[in-house]
Amino acid sequence: MPFSLHQGDALSVLSKLPDDCVDSVITDPPYNSGGRTAKERTSRSAKQKYTSADAQHTLLDFTGENMDQRSYGFWLTQIMTEAHRLTKTGGTGLLFTDWRQLPVTTDAIQAAGWLWRGVLAWHKPQARPQKGRFTQNVEFIVWASKGAIDGSRNPVYLPGMYSASQPSGSARRHITQKPVEVMRELVKICPDGGTVLDFCAGSGSTGVAALLEGRDFIGVEKTEQYAAVAADRLTETIRETLAREDLVLTA
Repeated sequence: MPFSLHQGDALSVLSKLPDDCVDSVITDPPYNSGGRTAKERTSRSAKQKYTSADAQHTLLDFTGENMDQRSYGFWLTQIMTEAHRLTKTGGTGLLFTDWRQLPVTTDAIQAAGWLWRGVLAWHKPQARPQKGRFTQNVEFIVWASKGAIDGSRNPVYLPGMYSASQPSGSARRHITQKPVEVMRELVKICPDGGTVLDFCAGSGSTGVAALLEGRDFIGVEKTEQYAAVAADRLTETIRETLAREDLVLTA
């Protein structure tokens, strides 16, 4: 099976997986950000933080968004330490973050044993302009490796800047959903035929991208309803891929 999806707490699930079972960890953890003050960051739900007050979204909320910065750093260090154990030597880790949590993210990934390699940028063309201010239209992806990278094992040349809008309308299945076109580029850091792990799988965009790019996928999602959405999207991706392959074979 090209994918496995686990519904439950990420630390608990990862502790049961074997050493060296994945090639890349690519994930979008809850930033525990979205506010100017500690009160704003820790007293509002994810839905209140990341959707406009006048938006008529029916998207589900999710947990894990109310830690202060020290608690977030501790949690991220714990889980990335576990992810480090699961990753093969020379494998990679990519974590989305925003500008507020960028410093604690780079600290945590190094404290967990990873070799920090740099910061990628995701540009969001439809970000709302702010009068008298700079537009906050970029999120970041901190990336690292488990030891040295053998470029001959996966001889790709990948960009460090990506531009795409967040899905909208019926295509948007999660509050903080990332564009599949961006995720398809990111999963290419995983060798062809390798395995990608996302321990905050959400609606499954990382997994969809991995399957489309010929990688296997292990996902973990705590929220039961979002795990169901991810399972549907992953299954549909496999179904569509097999249908396309059949068309090619019969052409």
